[in-house]
Amino acid sequence: MANLINLENVSKSFGLKTLLDEVSLGVQSDDRIGIVGVNGGGKTTLLEVLAGSEPPDSGRVSHTSDLRMAVVTQRFELDESLTIGQAVVEPLGLELFEWASNAKVRDVLSGLGIVDLGLETSVGQLSGGERRRVNLATALVQDLDLVVLDEPTNHLDVEGVQWLAEHLLSRKLALVVVTHDRWFLDSVATVTWEVHDGNVDAYEGGYNDWIFARTERARQAEAMEQRRQNLARKELAWLRRGAPARTSKPRYRIEVAEALISDVPPPRNKVELMAFSKQRQGRVVIELEDATITTPDGRVLLDDFTWRLAPGERIGLVGVNGSGKTTLLHALAGSRELQSGKRIEGSTVRLGWLRQELDDLDPEQTLLEAVENVATYMRLGKKEMSASQLAERLGFSPKRQRTPVGDLSGGERRRLQLTCVLMAEPNVLLLDEPTNDLDIDTLQELESLLDGWPGTLVVISHDRYLIERVTDNTYALFGDGKLTHLPGGIEEYLRRREPAASGPIDLGVKKASAVDVADPTVSAAGGRTLSSQETRDLTKKMNAVERKMSKLDATVEDLNKKMATAAEKMDTEELTRLDKRLRTVAEEREGLEMEWMELGERLES
Repeated sequence: MANLINLENVSKSFGLKTLLDEVSLGVQSDDRIGIVGVNGGGKTTLLEVLAGSEPPDSGRVSHTSDLRMAVVTQRFELDESLTIGQAVVEPLGLELFEWASNAKVRDVLSGLGIVDLGLETSVGQLSGGERRRVNLATALVQDLDLVVLDEPTNHLDVEGVQWLAEHLLSRKLALVVVTHDRWFLDSVATVTWEVHDGNVDAYEGGYNDWIFARTERARQAEAMEQRRQNLARKELAWLRRGAPARTSKPRYRIEVAEALISDVPPPRNKVELMAFSKQRQGRVVIELEDATITTPDGRVLLDDFTWRLAPGERIGLVGVNGSGKTTLLHALAGSRELQSGKRIEGSTVRLGWLRQELDDLDPEQTLLEAVENVATYMRLGKKEMSASQLAERLGFSPKRQRTPVGDLSGGERRRLQLTCVLMAEPNVLLLDEPTNDLDIDTLQELESLLDGWPGTLVVISHDRYLIERVTDNTYALFGDGKLTHLPGGIEEYLRRREPAASGPIDLGVKKASAVDVADPTVSAAGGRTLSSQETRDLTKKMNAVERKMSKLDATVEDLNKKMATAAEKMDTEELTRLDKRLRTVAEEREGLEMEWMELGERLES
């Protein structure tokens, strides 16, 4: 393990705002570091100081000699006069026709979709997202010791994000990355740096470890503050009594990780929200019957398509870039005319639609005025919330709420757009990439808001955490004229997409229906209907697997208690033995869970 970069007492300010205040840290040759923090907190500045593209105001930055490093930040731009091939392939000393013979170059260009853009295409003709992918490709095709990336997943679909994570894990290089994609952070990071208030706090592990460690630090800080206040009150009482008082100091111990989350309730009460949704919406929400939907370029997206959204249904919609997800959302919203068929909307429907465009905001208004133009108060579940309170929950301080809309950044305008949509109290919510430009803290607040939101939800997102957290069902567009239900969620989507390079996937469902779960009497196994005996057998097997999983859950709980006891006794040998046993049980349970899901798919089909 070698030291690649060192920062010693580095400070950096812009205007009156101090982004780095005497920060000291280092990057080792085997580090994979994820950087998180609120927007504007100094993440990109830290990257640029590390990379040497931005000098510190004070302190010292040192790089190891002969360091092979590539940097891809949001401010990095390619020469628009170059072709993609000239920008990516020729700097390696390869001719354009030779790129396919180099395994690493071939993997990068295919994985990032650069081949589909055409190597002879001029950089100046590319969209912003395509340029970001080409920038990323120019870095990853090189032989490197360290790669520094700023929001590399912003313009990648779910498959692209997974490919990038797997590619970085397969390379023997160090990584420093700013990202708000929590699945990506969890997959690649061995260390997480949180940038806040001029400081950089380091945590072992990825997103899950960071959340736990941050929560534990906050709990300890709160306990220390409570103890200080208790001691101060006792001291004040002693002084007032005029005689010394003997008190024993309270004892505190840090509970094991399971104790922190043992009494946390589920994210949302599905039964209660579903019941409330039916009261607000009635039986009919939005229905598309025998619909044919075409994309703007004339391609048939869905043919003879019937889809009925139920009250309180929460749907995640996934697919590769350009698969037609936004077009389908337009059809649901009624803003795109159907080629055939009809759209039915319930009389009680109040539609809220978060578009990708930001052209529906008045730049002359203040942020708070823009929200209050929609409503002054809203009701979220059982709670009433003012416009200012909702804006604050989505990251706008009371001071920032007085800022003109025209002075907001792109990310802030996105958050404002979302605030206005929620403030209208819709009972049907269509969200098109709601996580774009949102930092992790704001994402958590958004998820918390959606947890208690009673209504029908359809969300397009490449953020796996968001899809898994706020939706109950996942559907995919595979380019075969159907909308496919995925009981296994994103993991099933990625499994089905693996053979997609050879053409549309044969999903094995009847051609008459665009939704592969629309007719439960048709089996995925060649269109054969399951007999009553087969249904009973599958149900029996699923129940047996569930019983085995319950027993393993009890074993896991018992092992966790034993590990907590061993940790208190500082018995490292016992901890190691128990940890090994826990990993074995977890692997066994994961296998049973996969078996259960496969049985469930056969039963549903």
